[in-house]
Amino acid sequence: MEHFDFIILGSGPAGQRAAIQAAKLGRTVAVIEKNTVIGGACVHTATIPSKTLREAVLYLSGWRQRGFYGRSYRVKERISASDLVQRLDITVRHEVEVLQHKLYRNMVRSIPGEARFLDPHRLAVLMYDGNGIELSADKILVATGTTPAQPPGIPFDGTHVFDSDQILGIKQLPRTLVVVGAGVIGVEYASIFSALDIEVTLVDSRPALLEFLDREIVDEFLHHLRDRGMNIRLGEKVHSIAPPEGGRVKVRLASGREVRAETVLVTAGRQGATATLGLEHAGIAADERGRLRVDEHFRTEVPHIYAAGDVIGFPSLASTSMEQGRHAACHAFGATTAQSFSAYPFGIYAVPEMSVVGMTEAEAQAAGIGYETGTANFRETSRGQILGLREGLLKLMFRLDDRRLLGVHIVGEGATELVHIGQAVLAHGGTLDYFVDAVFNYPTLAETYKIAALDAYNRFPA
Repeated sequence: MEHFDFIILGSGPAGQRAAIQAAKLGRTVAVIEKNTVIGGACVHTATIPSKTLREAVLYLSGWRQRGFYGRSYRVKERISASDLVQRLDITVRHEVEVLQHKLYRNMVRSIPGEARFLDPHRLAVLMYDGNGIELSADKILVATGTTPAQPPGIPFDGTHVFDSDQILGIKQLPRTLVVVGAGVIGVEYASIFSALDIEVTLVDSRPALLEFLDREIVDEFLHHLRDRGMNIRLGEKVHSIAPPEGGRVKVRLASGREVRAETVLVTAGRQGATATLGLEHAGIAADERGRLRVDEHFRTEVPHIYAAGDVIGFPSLASTSMEQGRHAACHAFGATTAQSFSAYPFGIYAVPEMSVVGMTEAEAQAAGIGYETGTANFRETSRGQILGLREGLLKLMFRLDDRRLLGVHIVGEGATELVHIGQAVLAHGGTLDYFVDAVFNYPTLAETYKIAALDAYNRFPA
């Protein structure tokens, strides 16, 4: 039996960062990955593939140039699924190579196989050649991520009815698509396929879209989805999805309405990938969705066993998962971190993209905080006109009593990049005056910070 200081189950963002951090602290580290190549869902089925798909669609469809040449403009007239997959394969191969090099350079042992606990310190690993090995460790991190939930009664076949992993293997782009579930994943895929001029219907039982976001940003986003012809049916519960017949799938809603499409994508949330880990042998229990409970240092109920990343639930972001893994590794081996998980940015890579950091208006109202807001439209900036932008809005929130920044909310081109300016100011307690007095490059979209700040300034009491 081989012994390590630290064994990590899963090689996604949390596992990678934890492994490298522990190695830099001089510990012997092994990463066990059940797939044949490292990277986890982030690289192979989730973050990297969906964002690569988005960029390929925006380029081939000529989306970013339509402000110049009109809605009929295309870089490629007939876009096929193979066009998108080709770019996807290139990106994934590169990501895997980079990750393998990082682990090798830091002398992290990578072990392909499926692990399960024998007891709180020992693991059995079934290798792909059918052989098994046993490993032990002083500390263990569970970073196995999640898989798409597949509700019973839905005829998933990977041909006409897909989950969010299966959709990446689509062989032919449909003319019509129904997306069931308007969470982050559903909204991203619905808007991406809509950018290909596919007729998309988005269905969700909830009355509002992305309720954790600022309502003004969501309203702006919805306006652009409807403007390009997307059908959005909120407050509509799916009663049944019939097996495909005649090349079309029938989605029946609880209201009695029916929607027919060539393809259906069901995004019913994610399930923690813990069912095969033998958690009971380690003294750990998962919740009904396979997720693990942790404390502020990402320890489970067994102190030397940690968990990080999507397997512990919200916010389930690659960015926060990385820092959770790093923090867990530091805590496990007595190193300190100054990481705060209270002011992280949230990015939604839809078309257009959205990003937020800090409080929403609803949160400020619930907390009884007096505030004022300011907004700026991208199309009203010189840079926005140069880029031919039709959409884009940046909104800032400031406290009334001391003018400190409370939140940044953005929808539009480059939102996930622009938000980091606001994140830095927010983290350092910056105020309205910073943006009013700051000099931004001209012409840039970053100027919208100053415009929005001046808009808020004009509303502040004299």
